[in-house]
Amino acid sequence: MNLSTTYMGLELSNPLIVGASPLADDIDGARKLEDAGASAIVMRSLFEEQIESEREASFDHMEMYADVFAEARSFFPTTEEYSMSPDAYVEHIGRLKAALDIPVIGSLNGYRISGWLRYAKLIEQAGADALELNVYHIATEPRETPESVEHRVREIVRTVREAVHIPIAVKLSPFFTSLPYLATELQTIGVNGLVMFNRFYQPDIDLEDLTVVPKLALSDSSELLLRLRWLAILSGRCTCSLAASGGVHVATDVIKATMAGAHCIQLVSSLLKHGASYIGIMLNDVKQWMEEHDYQSIRQMQGSLNLSRCPDPMAFERANYMRVLNSWYGRVLNAAAD
Repeated sequence: MNLSTTYMGLELSNPLIVGASPLADDIDGARKLEDAGASAIVMRSLFEEQIESEREASFDHMEMYADVFAEARSFFPTTEEYSMSPDAYVEHIGRLKAALDIPVIGSLNGYRISGWLRYAKLIEQAGADALELNVYHIATEPRETPESVEHRVREIVRTVREAVHIPIAVKLSPFFTSLPYLATELQTIGVNGLVMFNRFYQPDIDLEDLTVVPKLALSDSSELLLRLRWLAILSGRCTCSLAASGGVHVATDVIKATMAGAHCIQLVSSLLKHGASYIGIMLNDVKQWMEEHDYQSIRQMQGSLNLSRCPDPMAFERANYMRVLNSWYGRVLNAAAD
């Protein structure tokens, strides 16, 4: 049974990699992930705000209005709230590379073209095997056009591509007007992989204190459905690698994502719930399913149910929307008749 796959040119022993998270913040934890079967590790993101704050330490832009607006201190994390400084982050990559045999992927999170992007080069110099760019941005300004949002993404990626030689993946949100068009543009720039999708942590409202508070909810398998649709649409149309991120919790989720077109699967929530050893359990379950269904390799099933190879391509398109609505309409009529 061959579980090997290729992601951004990196040869992986299996498709399960650890997504950007605190799981690899210490060496012992990273070793446990590798021993459990993880084929690669993506470090937690190094944030643009974190780097800019460090660079402008003499007048921290997160604190500059603290005496004017009392609530300002809570808008962004303070320097002390980050797990490691930018320099410590780069050093940690070197330590992970020395301790592990699997690929280590750095991660940058930002939305502006500025000096923070120089850390892409530093991450490469520290020994990272690849770099993931998380272009996390919520457009809240009415005058900000879709064209300007996508232009910023392309220019960030172009700047990094010109600075480093290691493979680059871009972690996207599903909210672009034409995701296939943007994916093609990024591929033309030289992106080696696309990660679908970024999970936006939604704010909540505390009705007692009348404050807006962050809300962290781990994913579940229902979130995979959105990933499956876009993996299937992009698979076969993009030559770059595709990664599923979000909603993978059991072996059948891994298999579905692979059949839709994923070259690898990023795990975070399932590992936070069950621990590092869960990787081995999922891999054994994947092997068992493949044996029962006469699959010899992961590569054999990759993209086997994407849009171009699916027996019913309309299932991924608008026609399926009408079909689902009609099926529910029929159920409502039957229930009323009963």
